[in-house]
Amino acid sequence: MPEDEEYFGKNGEPRKYDPAFKGPIQNRSCTDIVCCIFFILAILGYIAVGILAWSQGDPRKVIYPTDSRGQFCGQAGTPLEKKRMLFYFNIMKCASPMVLLEFQCPTTQMCVEKCPEKFLTLVKAYTNNKDFDYYKQFCKEGVTNSMGIPEILRLGLCPAMLTPSKPFTRRCFPALGQKGGVITVGNSSHFDDGSGTIRDAKDLMDGVKNATVVIEARQVVMKIFEDYTQSWYWILLGLVIAMLTSLLFIVLLRFLAGIMIWIMVALVILVIGYGIFHCYMEYAALKEEPGADVTLQELGFQTDLTIYLQIRQTWLAFMIILAIVEVIIILLLIFLRKRILIAVALIKEASRAIGHVMSSLFYPLFTFVLLAMVIAYWAVTAVFLSTSNEPIYKVFNDTECEHSRKTCDPANFTTSPMKYQCPDSECLFAFYGGETVYHKYLIGLQFYNVFLFFWCANFVTAMGQMTLAGAFSSYYWAFVKPDDMPAFPVFSSLGRSLRYHTGTLAFGSLILSIIQIIRVLLEYLDHKLKGAHNKFTKFLLCCLKCCFWCLEKCIKFLNRNAYIMVAIYGKNFCTAAKDAFFLLMRNMIRVAVLDKVTDFLLFLGKLLIVGLVGVFAFFFFSGRVKAFENTAPHLHYYWVPILTVVVGSYLIAHGFFSVYAMCVDTLFLCFCEDLERNDGSAARPHYMSSTLHEILWKNEAEDPSSSSAQEQDDKVKQQLAQEEDAA
Repeated sequence: MPEDEEYFGKNGEPRKYDPAFKGPIQNRSCTDIVCCIFFILAILGYIAVGILAWSQGDPRKVIYPTDSRGQFCGQAGTPLEKKRMLFYFNIMKCASPMVLLEFQCPTTQMCVEKCPEKFLTLVKAYTNNKDFDYYKQFCKEGVTNSMGIPEILRLGLCPAMLTPSKPFTRRCFPALGQKGGVITVGNSSHFDDGSGTIRDAKDLMDGVKNATVVIEARQVVMKIFEDYTQSWYWILLGLVIAMLTSLLFIVLLRFLAGIMIWIMVALVILVIGYGIFHCYMEYAALKEEPGADVTLQELGFQTDLTIYLQIRQTWLAFMIILAIVEVIIILLLIFLRKRILIAVALIKEASRAIGHVMSSLFYPLFTFVLLAMVIAYWAVTAVFLSTSNEPIYKVFNDTECEHSRKTCDPANFTTSPMKYQCPDSECLFAFYGGETVYHKYLIGLQFYNVFLFFWCANFVTAMGQMTLAGAFSSYYWAFVKPDDMPAFPVFSSLGRSLRYHTGTLAFGSLILSIIQIIRVLLEYLDHKLKGAHNKFTKFLLCCLKCCFWCLEKCIKFLNRNAYIMVAIYGKNFCTAAKDAFFLLMRNMIRVAVLDKVTDFLLFLGKLLIVGLVGVFAFFFFSGRVKAFENTAPHLHYYWVPILTVVVGSYLIAHGFFSVYAMCVDTLFLCFCEDLERNDGSAARPHYMSSTLHEILWKNEAEDPSSSSAQEQDDKVKQQLAQEEDAA
């Protein structure tokens, strides 16, 4: 019929009955070989970049403060091991605008054991041996009592004055305070600058402000790092609890799928409901607190994020967000109640499949280990690349000098023409950089590192999807289960994937990685153009980001189904993607009804595990429960371990539930093919279980919206019957 020709022309030819087909094809050949070779060469290049970065980089540049000679303060195994603090000879020179451009104060900096604790000028200290011995702690080597003050200052061996200071990110900054609205340093509003001039303490403010601009963000990072060092074992315990909870939930789902799904739905609603209640209690408790009614806009950005939890508007926002999520979930459950019954039946079938392929539950651990290796390699390489610059020294001076800010060599600077022409100049460490070919292309190596990270991570994920798809398809197409199944379905499928389809996995993950790297570049451009007021540019970037986000989701969906077809038939990526797409188009109603509803239920399972573990982590790390008050570590930001546990719990739950999701997707595609290949007769029986067949057909018979799916199956069977009659 013309209608049938038009329908099958648009959505591809249906599968024909093949008595020899018994599931995943064993006799297959290698696919997408060119992409496989390209991927291997890219990995070899990635290894070369890592070796180059490790040979050139030095992570100590990130960890330790650096003095004027480029030496690291507090580094173990060096003469500066006990000198952990960085001391500025004249902090007021940091008030220069050049600091914000060159990220370096034009004053001598040296490593000291502790910061100065009292006011002292060199002139005053020189008159008292005890004071001078104390003063020499903050001088360069070679200062003796026989040297005169003019000589010491001319050679730049000592600062002209000391001010009471406090350590801040291992740097000594004046201990500024405020008394009666007046800026003070060391409880005094004035100080002697060492040249006999009495100055106001507020003159130190600009120097301190500019000096801290460069390291203000690092302060937050260091506090977060300290929190991790204090709580890492508790974080690991929380992640282990999340893993055990996920595993227990999966095992219970295997035996009590229907009951567990409804328990899961009820618990998700209760956990979110408790979150709404807790946010309201916090919101109400802050009603009488002074300053709690400040808006988030008025507060602005604060490095101490716990301040936001003391604002009523923060808890109001949390409460509204949770309430919206709660309402959406309840409405979806009401409108999809019939679909949920069908999805539960599909999850029960997936539970039976997992029961026959129990090793699939532990495969996510293998994927997790591989992803951890990929992430670790990327992170270490990124750190070494970012610290592989060489120390650059520049000329700093107080008076006008033609060599100012030029590069210099500290080893022979005292005898150089620069020093001769500018006697008061110094050759100080400025920053890390370089002019070699390697340093010029450093940004390209960083880009290559990020791109290969995406490619490798997507490859590992794709390998897991194809492996599980092969294992579960061997279950579905086994007529007598489990007798007709391979002895080790997961290992057999993993072997086929790596032996024959490495190129296909690399091809699919390459397409996805290109889209992801484009999204990263768009985010980078958006960040750089935030100060621009061009509305058209903002609109264009917003549209591009939205389009590529949608494209990434579509590619992930197509890749996932393409890998299932590759696992079954052993074809190349493009052919498998086309076959999967047409098969889904021929069963579009079933895709919307079953597949997505099942994904929604599994997503609720992830939310439940994250919610339970997150609530436990909140009460433990925040010290809200007295039983944990003495056990919980003392942290700068208690949200750091909580957020880590929540994100880690979601990733762990996603890993375990991805087995179910992959099982459902594989069984669904196999079910659609089963309907096209077989008609349920004795000669061509269906491979699906009788329970699944009965529930699905009962639903389609009762639901008018499923009539199109019925019509599609009738068209398929009618065409196959005509072909058999013609034969």
